[in-house]
Amino acid sequence: MKIGLIQMDVIQGETNHNEHHAQAMIAEAAKAGAGIVVLPEMWKSGYDFGNLAKHMEPVDGNTATFLASQAKQYGVFLVGGSFTMRNQGKVYNTSLTFDPNGELINQYSKLHLIGLMQEDKYLSAGERYQTFSIGDALASVIICYDLRFPELIRSYAVEGASILFVPAQWPIQREAHWLALLRARAIENQMYVVGTNVVGENENDKFNGKSIIFDPWGNTVTEAGNQEQILYGEIDVEQVAEIRRDIPVFQDRVPHLYRVSR
Repeated sequence: MKIGLIQMDVIQGETNHNEHHAQAMIAEAAKAGAGIVVLPEMWKSGYDFGNLAKHMEPVDGNTATFLASQAKQYGVFLVGGSFTMRNQGKVYNTSLTFDPNGELINQYSKLHLIGLMQEDKYLSAGERYQTFSIGDALASVIICYDLRFPELIRSYAVEGASILFVPAQWPIQREAHWLALLRARAIENQMYVVGTNVVGENENDKFNGKSIIFDPWGNTVTEAGNQEQILYGEIDVEQVAEIRRDIPVFQDRVPHLYRVSR
């Protein structure tokens, strides 16, 4: 299964530019044979909270329509990064995933909001998560800061997820954390972890890319540099099943002793 990670330079507030750029990169990834294409977090507007009212959309708005059309046109599973979604008077940082027919198969709103980027001042936190199917594999999505909360990822793994997609805008000053946490989540949950970051900068942060795929052993499948690019990697979800049989971590858990609600 070939995955294309869109490591793009997101220009804050320039939604038309970003959409056209994303479209060209999706087309290139599909032409190169990627069956799954992954966009980064907030790829359409960036963290342009000063103009939030202009950027937020309903779940069936222009961005969703664009993503669905791209998935269908190129016959790919499209993990649509995230954008600011409006629903019942609240605004969320939301990721949509579409299948090759352009059908919506997953909707996830970021559960954990990061004060360092003022998300908690402008956005509402999501309240649910779910797994979804990509072919024979069960997949899952988190967004950026969610990576620091292992309970969420473990919940996905226990439900059988073999792939974790992590669209992000992860700043350069915490790059070491990005790589360490992605690897840790792969090892401890015996799953593929697909981290898709941005490059460039806004008025507050610089972003250094380093999009990466880790396999269930924590080995690097493929890793990007710090420039805009499409990163490609092959995954084999049968490896997940093999490792989980060989080292049955989940059956050795003692969840009745874990005080995770505190």
